[in-house]
Amino acid sequence: MLSALRRIPFAVQVIAALFIGIGLGFVALRLGGDADSPNWLAVTLDTIGSTFVTLLKAIVPPLILLAVISSIASLRNVSNAARLAGQTLLWFAITALVAVLIGMALGAGIRPGLNSGVDASAAAEPSSHGSWIAFIESIVPVNFLGLGASTYEEEPGVLATSLDFNALQLIVIAIAVGVAAVKVGKAAEPFLAFTESALQIVLKVLWWIIRLAPLGTVGLLGNAVYSYGWNTIGALGKYTAAIYIGLALVLFVVYPLLARVHGLSITKFFSGVWPAVQLGFVSRSSMGTMPVTQRVAETNFGVPRHYASFAVPFGATTKMDGCAAIYPAISAIFVAQFFGVDLGVTDYLLIAFVSVIGSAATAGTTGATVMLTLTLSTVGLPLEGVGLLLAVDPILDMGRTATNVAGQALVPAIVAKREKILDVERYNAPRGLDGFVAEDFASQAERDAAEQAEAEESGERDEDTERKETAGTAAS
Repeated sequence: MLSALRRIPFAVQVIAALFIGIGLGFVALRLGGDADSPNWLAVTLDTIGSTFVTLLKAIVPPLILLAVISSIASLRNVSNAARLAGQTLLWFAITALVAVLIGMALGAGIRPGLNSGVDASAAAEPSSHGSWIAFIESIVPVNFLGLGASTYEEEPGVLATSLDFNALQLIVIAIAVGVAAVKVGKAAEPFLAFTESALQIVLKVLWWIIRLAPLGTVGLLGNAVYSYGWNTIGALGKYTAAIYIGLALVLFVVYPLLARVHGLSITKFFSGVWPAVQLGFVSRSSMGTMPVTQRVAETNFGVPRHYASFAVPFGATTKMDGCAAIYPAISAIFVAQFFGVDLGVTDYLLIAFVSVIGSAATAGTTGATVMLTLTLSTVGLPLEGVGLLLAVDPILDMGRTATNVAGQALVPAIVAKREKILDVERYNAPRGLDGFVAEDFASQAERDAAEQAEAEESGERDEDTERKETAGTAAS
């Protein structure tokens, strides 16, 4: 059974899982139940999906810590490290600006806030807000692992505590440790060797988790259909359509166009980024998808590991064209139209500014709702408008996250291509049955690099032998 399953292409397994998940979701709906007392099938789907996402999130902290430290160690021999970082931030901003302009154009053209069927009584001020001060505070590590604890009332009289990590703080910690290790020099070589070895082990465990993606997809999508159905779209039909049109324009027009302008195949872009996009769609978590996004950037797109290890984790916390550009732009315009507030040129400029720069302000508390509160408060729109949109937020979050992770993989490929460090042969290589370029694939550039390293090592051995012979002759 397992051997037969392995022969089925991974992409086919995932697509089949999408349809199976949707089907089981509707079966669960027919079985009845509600949020307080779900039926057995709904519980099973929820357990499978949440377990898969939990496994992915569990591997993120060690992956960020080890990958960033290893990448900094590799960057010590790269002369253009600062330029790579600057180019990454620049292209994050460029794509975010294009996305927010598309969002504002759709919001002004479709006018989703007028004549919507949503009930104004649903408006309620959100419990959490985005702020610039919160961003500054969030990047300061509270402990070495960036861990935080939250206590909540699970049921009347019963308190529960959950631990979570702050990805942005973890990146700051990893950068500090990596830089310190490089500055220490020779004494830190054993530590860096251990870090690289541990990273390889974590990557192997990650691959085992990725292989569970079809099963996780069934659970996640089935539970989404059961929990939210598709009837919640009704009252906010124009708004939902506007969001998804904007996401589709970014994912299927802007990104492919950028790839083509930089001489990269559009077909290879879609086939290469598909594993991350489909997982982002069903998991609704950029951080949970980050390990797969990084594997896509390195294995399918040919982005050097020392650069991808920095760009992808950083992008997973701040590069969100779906959550931080399309969504807040259209949503802010919806709220303004719903409450009869006329927006001027200055308001649109503020929306663009917050969408391009403000995603960093929600990095410590990543969430599209928090990003929207930051946008509304900056423009001066009623925060109660957030409550109007919560009914369809889970459905929108699927498309937002898929768009996010596609951009998080594409920008490193674009920057690497512009800096002439992209392995183009690997980018154009055929994908295997698992959706990735074969692990043992070695492009000509990689073969040349290996030969050069071998030649240098051989030269060092020859020099060492010559020194020993000279020393022996002098002693005699």
